[in-house]
Formats: sequence, structure tokens, C-alpha cells
Amino acid sequence: MITLKSRRELEGMAKSGQLLAQTHLGIKKLIKPGISLYEIEEFADNFITENGGIPSEKGFEGYKYATCVSVNDEIAHATPRKDVFLKEGDVVSVDMTINLDGYESDSCWTYAVGEISKEDQDLMDIAHKALYLGIDQAQVGNRIGDIGYAIQQFTEVENNYGDVRELIGHGIQPTMHEEPEVPHFGKKGRGLRLKEGMTITIEPMITQGSWEMVSRVVDDPDDDWVYYVTEDGSKCAQYEHTIAITADGPKILTSQDPEFDKNYLFK
Repeated sequence: MITLKSRRELEGMAKSGQLLAQTHLGIKKLIKPGISLYEIEEFADNFITENGGIPSEKGFEGYKYATCVSVNDEIAHATPRKDVFLKEGDVVSVDMTINLDGYESDSCWTYAVGEISKEDQDLMDIAHKALYLGIDQAQVGNRIGDIGYAIQQFTEVENNYGDVRELIGHGIQPTMHEEPEVPHFGKKGRGLRLKEGMTITIEPMITQGSWEMVSRVVDDPDDDWVYYVTEDGSKCAQYEHTIAITADGPKILTSQDPEFDKNYLFK
């Protein structure tokens, strides 16, 4: 079921989203060569809970952590492993969902570790722009397919990157995952029509090679968690915002940069 949110509910989600954004900004300062993925987890878990939030991913379908931390060819759902350390030139994506006073928000961001190659910076830039091209289509009266078409056209058709198919965006609130599904590929004018008050995530996962992925199991005898990597070993970048569909256009509820996002801010 899709629920249309009231002004009060959107305000609650925006507060949740700002806590999540502040967590990401803290992670940005933390990221450097030599730290373990678990150090990212510890910071995020502590920061969220100390500020009154609840890490929604913890305990969801057996997941143990506040964050998913994916490095290089890892696409999504990877755990923050204690024995994996960031190296100069890595790209790392951190995905989190939090609940603050009953309101959910979801956001992923990709970070450069030290100095990265031009090829990897281009990947990050393309993935980031793809997110915003998708957001621009999240207008009252448009359809879900308009979002996916804009992302796929830019990433695959115009720039020859891979646009992951199997993992997609979704509705959000009152729980972490709600209807509708929001693919990052598609056709113009197809799919569900967007209505004022809907809240969704847009979260393209863009690769340097093939869009296809394969599953792996965490190398831990006490954990059989499955995550996903690119089939061809190419690197992946992901950016995600929680979006409100409003009469004044799409509003980003998880903005980390009020100046960059000034045309998308919920007020």
C-alpha cells in the first residue's frame, strides 16, 4: 500500500533525514586509508543513537549492523567487516537507514579514499549526476518510468556505464521499505503515476563495466549474510536520497549540502 504523507509527516521525515545527513558528513571526515570498515560502523551507530535515532537496518531480516559498507566492486549490502581496511585509491559506499521519533530516512553516499584515479572520479561524478537527473523527474504527474529512463539514458546510453537492474529504489515510511518499487531503468511514460505526498528513495548503482551482479557470502563462520558484487569485477558507485513528491517539485529530505541542493530543499 502507498501512503500519501501529510505536512506533519514530511516534517518528521525531514528531521530524520537531517540526522542521517549529519552522520554521512561525519563519515566523510573519518574516511582515510588504513581505517577498517568496522570503524565506520562504530562511528555511525554511536552518532545515530547519541542523537536520539535508531539504526533501522540493525535486526532487519537478520542483519547485525547500522551500516552497509561496500568497497570497489561491491555493489550493495556488504557488511562493515573488522578485517577489511581501506586503501589509497579505494571507493567506498556507505548506506544507512535511520528512524527518528517514528520517521524513516534512507541515504547512501560514495567516498573517495585518499587520492583516486580519474577513471574512478568520473564514475563517482556520473553516479552522482544520475541521482539528480532521476530526482528531477520525481514530479507530480510523472511516472516511475520517467525516473528510470533519465538515469539509464545518461549512464548507459550516453556514457557507457553499467546501470544495475536487480537492486532498486522504493517507497519509504512508515517502514523502511514500502511500495512503490523505483527502478533506475525504464521507459518514459510507463509505470505508476507520482502523486503529491509520496515519499521514495532514488539510489542508482552505477558500474564501470557490466550492470550484471553476482552474490557472495560474508567470510565469517558466524554470519552467512549475502551481498552483491559486479560480475566483471569493475568498480561501483552509489548515491541515494530520500525524496518527497510535492506540488513545488521534488524535495530532498536527506540533503548534505544546502547550497548545492538549494532548489530541492523541503521548507
